[in-house]
Amino acid sequence: MNENFSPTFSPTIRQLRAFLAVHQLRKLSAAAQRLFVTQSAVSMLIRQLEEGLGTRLFDRTTRSLKPTAAANEMLPTAERILRDVDSLSTGFRELATLERGRVSLAITPTLATFLLPAAIRSFSEEHPKVRVMVNDCAPDQFISRILGEHVDFGIGTPERPGAEVEVQRLMRDHLALVCRNDHPLAKARVVRWIDLGGHPVITVRPGYGVRPLIDGTAADAGVALDVVNEVSFLSTALWMTASGMGASIMPSAFARDANDPSLVVKVLSAPRVSRDISVVTKRGHSLSVAARALIDAIKRSL
Repeated sequence: MNENFSPTFSPTIRQLRAFLAVHQLRKLSAAAQRLFVTQSAVSMLIRQLEEGLGTRLFDRTTRSLKPTAAANEMLPTAERILRDVDSLSTGFRELATLERGRVSLAITPTLATFLLPAAIRSFSEEHPKVRVMVNDCAPDQFISRILGEHVDFGIGTPERPGAEVEVQRLMRDHLALVCRNDHPLAKARVVRWIDLGGHPVITVRPGYGVRPLIDGTAADAGVALDVVNEVSFLSTALWMTASGMGASIMPSAFARDANDPSLVVKVLSAPRVSRDISVVTKRGHSLSVAARALIDAIKRSL
């Protein structure tokens, strides 16, 4: 039958499974039972395979099917292909059921401090074979990590995210004054931006995170901030405030998470400045099952 061989013929997985079952069991009825199909279906699959390859694979006898030399030569290749297909299917199933996998996210160290520990702990307990990679980065590197697909997604507060990314809000935060409980403003029912005049304050360096928002809001409120210390990390501002070096201006969620009994957190008003913490993804980029599960864990932890 070699003259009928088609150079464009590609055996299907079903044909190869039928071939392997018949080769091992030597009977169409037994192969059909193993494959959960009819005997005629197995016969048709073998006939299609023989016609496509242009060679006979089994000699029919009254009691069984005897593999030809071509079938015996083909057997190792068919077994290897089916092993690879089964391995691929198993791999996809494990990824889909979170039996293994990997998920990565970009986040600034400040946000990671209070957003991730509980979430990752619960996620890892539920999915111990899924590896979580945290790409802690500076605010000005955040969007580029997402657009460059160095990570699956990011969690942050992009001021001007752009059309290349999609943003889904996780929580809404507000700018607040953090001071010691013996500070003149600690007992005030409401603290306005204008009330900060004359009080030394600590905040992040110019260009970092919320600093442009702080400077712009203070200017609009008509107050000149007396900034006595500028820091790169909000954790530094917190211990400075606790040491009596001045009150701090920062997002309220970070300050409350510190849970320091000596500090008071007052959300600033007139105006009240909101700041959304969001899940940020590259537009058109599909999230893996593991990435979606980690986002859900973070939402639950909030």
